[in-house]
Amino acid sequence: MAKKRKLLGILGGLGPLSSAYFYELITEHTLAERDQDHIDIILSSRATTPDRTDYILGRSDASPLDYMISDAKSLEVYGATAIVIPCNTAHYFIDQVRASVSVPVPSIITETARTVRECGFRKPAILATEGTVLSGSYQREFESMGMEYGIPDKDTQDRISHLIYGKVKAGSVPEPEELYEAAGHMLDRDCDCAILGCTELSLIGRKMKDNEKYIDSLTVLADTSIRLMGHRTVGMPSYCGK
Repeated sequence: MAKKRKLLGILGGLGPLSSAYFYELITEHTLAERDQDHIDIILSSRATTPDRTDYILGRSDASPLDYMISDAKSLEVYGATAIVIPCNTAHYFIDQVRASVSVPVPSIITETARTVRECGFRKPAILATEGTVLSGSYQREFESMGMEYGIPDKDTQDRISHLIYGKVKAGSVPEPEELYEAAGHMLDRDCDCAILGCTELSLIGRKMKDNEKYIDSLTVLADTSIRLMGHRTVGMPSYCGK
């Protein structure tokens, strides 16, 4: 029998713009000389999935979990041999999603935390949605590694949330200077790097020029996805000088 092809399933739409950028990242950074050298991908982009942060914070009773499980199962039925979720806040539901399918579902948060550790950073600033910060997803990863971390104070978190919801999700990607102004003081104090721990922030990170202190979770997941499918990467950002 022919060997089963590897097919990457992307559970996207959380939000749509970052899902499109994620697909672009994978395509741009896969070593290929022709169409057929690229990864086979199926993308599910259910934009109507209820907001993850609103549910985690108790601002809404509409859970995204049933939608995510349904889409994960559909991706597996279609033939996905692994599924990735380009949304940090969705890590809150990852155990249930993993239990609903029989293929690997790597976590954007776990992979990003590992990258921070491998780079030799000591104390990352966690820049993310309120839902991700409140759920403690990154905090638990770093605590399990014996690492410190910094989380935004209320004013900083409000400004980051505005960049995510008031700007990027509303269709306007601001310049990196707005993120530096909102959260740069965390690096000026005791944090030695910052995680773009929301895929909307990744769209701001796209405009950053060789700023190795900002680790983009979406790019990390793209790198993980390419390697998981057995392909080689090309032109990936050189995190922490490596």
